[in-house]
Amino acid sequence: MMESVTQLGSSIAGFLFAYKMLENFLPYEILHPIRRKFRKLTASFDPYLEITIPEYQGNGFERSSAYASIEQYLNIIATKQAQCLEANITGQTKKVVLTMAEGEEITDKYKGIKLWWESGKTTQNKQTISMYPREDDKKYFKLTFHKRYRETVTEQYLKHERQRKLYTNIKRSGWGTRSLWSHVVFEHPASFDTIAMDPLKKQEIMDDLMIFAKGKDYYAKIGKAWKRGYLLYGPPGTGKSTMIAAMSNLLNYDIYDLELTSVKDNTQLRKLLIETSGKSIIVIEDIDCSLDLTGQRKKNEENEVGDNKIDKEKKDEASQVTLSGLLNFIDGLWSACGNERIIVFTTNHVEKLDAALIRSGRMDKHIELSYCGFEAFKVLAKNYLKIDSHDLFEKIRGLLEEKKITPADVAENLMPKSGTGEDKESCLLRLIEALEEDVKEKDREEAKG
Repeated sequence: MMESVTQLGSSIAGFLFAYKMLENFLPYEILHPIRRKFRKLTASFDPYLEITIPEYQGNGFERSSAYASIEQYLNIIATKQAQCLEANITGQTKKVVLTMAEGEEITDKYKGIKLWWESGKTTQNKQTISMYPREDDKKYFKLTFHKRYRETVTEQYLKHERQRKLYTNIKRSGWGTRSLWSHVVFEHPASFDTIAMDPLKKQEIMDDLMIFAKGKDYYAKIGKAWKRGYLLYGPPGTGKSTMIAAMSNLLNYDIYDLELTSVKDNTQLRKLLIETSGKSIIVIEDIDCSLDLTGQRKKNEENEVGDNKIDKEKKDEASQVTLSGLLNFIDGLWSACGNERIIVFTTNHVEKLDAALIRSGRMDKHIELSYCGFEAFKVLAKNYLKIDSHDLFEKIRGLLEEKKITPADVAENLMPKSGTGEDKESCLLRLIEALEEDVKEKDREEAKG
């Protein structure tokens, strides 16, 4: 028996050697059927299955959401058991993230099943030298497991709930990595239950979001791309960023925080859009401050004089994204390359925005996040003090009608000071004192006027 197995092994090894030699001389039409038969032969002896997850799907334009999810999951395991790790610093957060190095292997267990993961990369062999050789590199993950667990692995293990991610765009040089986005795990605790705003308005927003998330068939029926735009506007401190986090947590969507000033031009903006996945929220915060999108750039260029080298270098480094490029990003042809996306703009000064940028069809729903009213205060009191009513509530109601104060300022006054042992009434009195002082200041200013 052992002799037969040894002979079989030798035969397979000999066939492999011969096949590799022939691969250099025979055309694909002859090699292909030989390869298929060899795979069937070896499959009957190999008890293991392999699943390969490439980084880019289809024609290579769109990054695989499956790859991104697996990458995030494996990074957690890799930091504990991998021998070789790569350290990367994410964009604006400057946080160091450890990832599996190329060629590294790690193991995982799921319901008693042992699984092997491998990180790899294939490089295209080309006769010509590319200016950006890494563009031809194709990264992948390979999963290996026993055949008997096929159903459990494919139906359960690969589909268990993923973590939400917060992406930011990175400035990319010619020799950089292929992806234009970096990411970290998104663990913001915000929810619509804790957002300080009028309950009816809050419910209206939640209903609108859920209708959108369930609207795949409806959008296909009316012939529109499955996307929706939200404009969040109001003074600083009114909860625009918190609203975005709550939207993400409600729908279980990833967030792509797009920094326009880091985008080189309209072409790169389009590439960034293509790389975003479905079930995501694309955010441009402070859209009125991100770029000069009102046509003033051209006027400024015409007024420039001289040939100062430093000024020219700064101009070359500046973003060349235009208003028309941004409009195409929102609702042009390329915006339909992908499904189930929400685009959110935030601004403190809605009056400064170009009307074309926020019309219906681009920013479909305008949400004003304003100063703290009494209903919003009650939400904050419940969040921070765990109370639904108090004798001081009526006095606070009257003061809030006289004074414009943001939810952030109210929350700051309600939060018990660490280590002081403050009770609920002390926190309410501190808020009253702050409101009364602001009202007195307002009266003094009116008297001067």
